[in-house]
Amino acid sequence: MNSSPNFLVSFSTCDLCDGHKTQLGEALRVLPPVFKAYGGQVKFAGPVVTVRCFEDNSLVKAALDEPGWLDTPAGRVACVLVVDGGASLRRALVGGNLAAAAVRNGWAGVVVDGCIRDVAELAALPLGLRALASLPLPTEKRNQGERGVAVQIQGVWVRPGDWLYADEDGILVSDQALHA
Repeated sequence: MNSSPNFLVSFSTCDLCDGHKTQLGEALRVLPPVFKAYGGQVKFAGPVVTVRCFEDNSLVKAALDEPGWLDTPAGRVACVLVVDGGASLRRALVGGNLAAAAVRNGWAGVVVDGCIRDVAELAALPLGLRALASLPLPTEKRNQGERGVAVQIQGVWVRPGDWLYADEDGILVSDQALHA
């Protein structure tokens, strides 16, 4: 379903950093290189939707069960879910079932400041997915957390409506859509 405009699939984070270096630190932020790629799509980008949760993926599931795109004048743009999991390495916030829902619902990708599970299933899906590590233990469902709030991911602020760009070289967050 990812019918994103071409510039979203032809970007390079290195070129974006070079072309927008005067905005580094304010409008353009770089996430630390601690995230591993788990999905079948290495390069992904889109406007950000946020969830903050700790060892409970109820709100992650709710988000990924909804349409993961925005209709814009340039066409339909797939979104990226950014999950502030508190960097917990004790529970997996996204697994094969949730990632399959993300694909069905048109999400471009998911970035988890925490763990994922079902690594082999995730690698087979056409979804961008970054996380700190894999862990087989699922979460408990307590319906706790927040959606649509500013989150701090590894010390970097990410806000709903920001744009996230991820490729082989890293992950950038911008307060607006970027063009190389």
